[in-house]
Amino acid sequence: MAVFNVRERVIECKLVFYGPGRCGKTTNLEYIYKAGKKYTTSDMVSIDTKGDRTLFFDFLPIGLGKIKGCEVTVQLYTVPGQQKYSSTRKMVLKNVDGVVFVADSLEVRRKANVISLKDLQQNLAEQNMNIFKIPLIFQYNKRDLGAEGLPILPIEVMEKDLNGKLKVPYCEASALKGDGVGATLKKCLALTLSHLQKELQWSR
Repeated sequence: MAVFNVRERVIECKLVFYGPGRCGKTTNLEYIYKAGKKYTTSDMVSIDTKGDRTLFFDFLPIGLGKIKGCEVTVQLYTVPGQQKYSSTRKMVLKNVDGVVFVADSLEVRRKANVISLKDLQQNLAEQNMNIFKIPLIFQYNKRDLGAEGLPILPIEVMEKDLNGKLKVPYCEASALKGDGVGATLKKCLALTLSHLQKELQWSR
C-alpha cells in the first residue's frame, strides 16, 4: 500500500520483481540502477543470501506525471527466488503496490516458473491481496538464449502456462543485455500509478 507523505506532498509506492531463482530479477535491478542513475535517490542495498540476493533502492519515475499534485517515488525490490527463502519473500511483498514477474524462458525452468507464480499468488493472499487485482506484468526473460542454441519456451507456451487466466501485459527481454528492461519497468509503473490514482479517488 502506497505511503502518502502529506507534509512533503510525496506518494511512495513499492514495486517488487518476483520469480524463480536465477531468472534475472537481480540483473533487472542492477541494469535499472546503472542506466537510470540520475533517477535514483538512494544507494542500492544488497542483502546477500547463499546463491541469491535481495536488492532495493529508491527510484524517481520522471515523466509519468503526478497524482493529486504529489510527486511519486518508487521503491524497487527483488526477492530471493529459492524456495527456502519463503519468509524473506513474504516480508519483501508486504505492502507491495505492483509486481513484475520475471519468468525464465529456458525450457528446463518451465516448472520453476509455474511454482513461483503459485507462490506469489499464495503470499499475496496471505496479505489479503488478490493477484487478479494487483498491478502485475510478466517479463519473459532470456529470450536471447534461443539464438545461442539453447532450448527456450515459445511465448505462446509461456502465456498459456502463466498468463492464461490473468491476462496481464508482458514484455520479452534479455535483462543481461538490457533489452526490454526499460519497457517492462515503464509498463509496470504506468499500471501501478493508474491503480493508485483510482484508489485515491475511491477513498475520497
